[in-house]
Amino acid sequence: MPELKPAYLIHGDDHGAIAERRAGLRALVEAGAEGGAGVEALEGDAATPANVAAALAAMTLAVGQRVVIVEGAERWRQADVERELAPALKHLAPGTTVAFFAREDPRVKAPEALAKAVRGAGGQIVARMHVKPWELPGWVREQAERLGIALDRDASHALVKQVGERQQRLLRELEKLALEADLPDTTGAGDTAALARAPAIDAEQIERRAAHSAEWRAYELADALVAGDTARAVESYLGVRGQGESLSGLIYLMARRLREALAVSLRLQAGESAAQIKRSLRMPGRAAERFIADVSRTEPERLRRALAALADLELDSRGGAAVLAQRSALAPLHEDTSALRAIGAITT
Repeated sequence: MPELKPAYLIHGDDHGAIAERRAGLRALVEAGAEGGAGVEALEGDAATPANVAAALAAMTLAVGQRVVIVEGAERWRQADVERELAPALKHLAPGTTVAFFAREDPRVKAPEALAKAVRGAGGQIVARMHVKPWELPGWVREQAERLGIALDRDASHALVKQVGERQQRLLRELEKLALEADLPDTTGAGDTAALARAPAIDAEQIERRAAHSAEWRAYELADALVAGDTARAVESYLGVRGQGESLSGLIYLMARRLREALAVSLRLQAGESAAQIKRSLRMPGRAAERFIADVSRTEPERLRRALAALADLELDSRGGAAVLAQRSALAPLHEDTSALRAIGAITT
């Protein structure tokens, strides 16, 4: 097992990356300590500065590296850390590592006293922060270069639009693209020659190859409803449900897409050109063209009926109307059955 520092503070607002770091540390220690005997965790109400100090001072019969994982450091007060925990970090037993995890947001931050104490113990501070939405395309290009992929500006924007704003998901998609291209991972190597040889990936390839986020898949479903394509709608619905997406979340996204379709339909009726409407839509160019084409083949009244059907589905999924006599015949059915019936009604 690699040598660990005496203390770590892993903090930031990228909670997914923090969870991955925690899981990776635990797996690393458990791989080197039979039965995971060297891992202890303090969470919830038990994770206080005083309790951590007591745990670090306690004797243990564990052999080898001892790692104490502490959750919730973002809730601690500066004074409590200075009074109760900082002294204990000055006298860590040999072979002991304590890792503090702080899932921060604009309202809560790990106290500076904790960072100071970790540094004083010879530890390491690791920040895991979300990249701002407008910075994501640049971040994507940097990560692509690290993996040996050449992405142009349009391709990086297309990937963010198609996969979503979660950095971990974007990184996974870039890794898949690198594997598909059979490229070497040039992490940390600065292999500019390998990058120069790498095939450039453009926005059209991103649209075709990258996996869609749950939101994009839900929009695929809504687009199938707009187009009246029952088979595609059913396939899309089963796909997103298989990913574990909630029906309430799908209804919200489908309704939003159908309201967009209704607005486009009314604009087309009012005489606006498809080119004018395309420029105002926040979606990739080809997707916008397909969307407008599908909308042009339907009528506003049909889209209004589709929205009404989704409203009924949402009510049914919540148990139906409060008054028994006003409940629809679909209210007692399983939510997937109700959803598939609603999809059939909208697309036929």
